[in-house]
Amino acid sequence: MTRKSIRAAARNASQQSRKSHPVTVHLRKMYVDCRYGQMHARTAFPSSGGFDELTPLVCIHPAPLSGRVFRPLLADLGRDRSVYAPDLPGHGESDPPQSAPTMAEYAAAVGDLVDTLRLRQVDLLGWQGGASVAVELALARPHQVRRVVLASVPVFDAKEREAFNSRPWPLRAREDGSHLLDEWQRIRRTQGPNASISRAAEDLAGALRAGDSAAWGTAAAANYPAGERLPLLRQPTMVLRPRDEFWDMCARACTLIHESRRVDMPEQDGGLLDAGAGEVARYARDFLDR
Repeated sequence: MTRKSIRAAARNASQQSRKSHPVTVHLRKMYVDCRYGQMHARTAFPSSGGFDELTPLVCIHPAPLSGRVFRPLLADLGRDRSVYAPDLPGHGESDPPQSAPTMAEYAAAVGDLVDTLRLRQVDLLGWQGGASVAVELALARPHQVRRVVLASVPVFDAKEREAFNSRPWPLRAREDGSHLLDEWQRIRRTQGPNASISRAAEDLAGALRAGDSAAWGTAAAANYPAGERLPLLRQPTMVLRPRDEFWDMCARACTLIHESRRVDMPEQDGGLLDAGAGEVARYARDFLDR
């Protein structure tokens, strides 16, 4: 049998198993060592195993958030494969680096997770700034990374980069605490109406918890040379484009990637992983299971 037919057979078997036997998704947390200390990750896998049926999926979050944002996807996609959502160094429960990393260095830390888990092949899903980390990991490991899903890809032009660097976010703490209201309003504005209040509160808490590391990650995303790096991507790639703050940038990304499947999601916004989680899982499963 060819690899494609084996994968199709595994997928069909998994689907039949889900129909005949309810699948329990095991959600777990774990720590592994990486070059910056300990890395925290959330993981999901089906009661049927999932480790050998379909390619494991690694989900990469943007700064200043953590792998926590992927909880709805883990619960869904974990029905038929193992899924990992690490906290990037300096975010969530992961140890911080001593200085600001580049996107390639964030990617290398995720690569340490892949090596520790001895995953021979992986698929990637990167959202917003996490998309740039996913690109770097795919470029560094072309034979190990099989397929790539990118959502809300940030591709800053010179003017947008200058605007960000003149007023980077998340904001540094102020003595009077006024930065909290400013940051809350920014989060609510960029997330859009589809995101819940509780999700906004989680995002604000994540930014506060990350401290200086939060600004390092967003600066790395804004200053990432996407115009040079995206054209080098050779893995089959799907780009999800919700109508959020990166709507126009994401269209630029599609013109830069050698071969990509673009999916416009105009009904979704910055709350993509809240209200749109089921839709994201459906598109991802269709693309990754080929």
